[in-house]
Amino acid sequence: MDPLYKKAIARGVVGMAVFVAFIFLPAGSWRYWQGWLFIAIFSVSTIGFTVYLALYDRPLLERRMNAGPQHEKEWSQKIIVSLIILAFFVFLILPPLDYRVGLSPVPAYLSFVGEMVIVLSFLFIFWVLKVNSYAAANVSIADDHKVIDTGPYAYVRHPMYAGALCLFIGMPLALGSWLTICLVPLVLPVLFWRLLDEEKILRRDLYGYNEYASRVRYRLIPHVW
Repeated sequence: MDPLYKKAIARGVVGMAVFVAFIFLPAGSWRYWQGWLFIAIFSVSTIGFTVYLALYDRPLLERRMNAGPQHEKEWSQKIIVSLIILAFFVFLILPPLDYRVGLSPVPAYLSFVGEMVIVLSFLFIFWVLKVNSYAAANVSIADDHKVIDTGPYAYVRHPMYAGALCLFIGMPLALGSWLTICLVPLVLPVLFWRLLDEEKILRRDLYGYNEYASRVRYRLIPHVW
């Protein structure tokens, strides 16, 4: 089997095991249906991404596999990515703990709304990846890198982070915790830091990016910022 595919499969298996452990150990119960539904939707979405990239965009799959602070070149990005990973696991662990003690439960219908938000965020991220084959998991400039200004990039300069923000909003709802939803504003400064620091690097190293930024005014949300 292709070593890249082996790596992708191994990462998927490990990721599934981590999700099960970090969701159901804090929950203290296998009957936490929000956790099972979340894992199912998250797994189907990520597997779908991997299969699509393996079939149609191997270079992007290779870029997406190089995720984590160890793959970042700038120290600022190493710190930012570490904080984002920490925030993700807080958003993964806190709702099951909330479920266990029953502190701030979310109505079942809102959990389904949260799952829909997650699905929509993955579909949006898929749109980004389909349009931009340079959308690596780390901040890097490929030798043949060029500015992408079609698809979602015609409206905002950093659509990937818009999808990530929706994911952070959908997770607490899907996993059933009002308390965790209240932490979303704490994630925003880290996400904005990542975006602005990446933009500084793109302006410095990517030919044509400054012209693109002058044409597309908004960074994250059209007509807002």
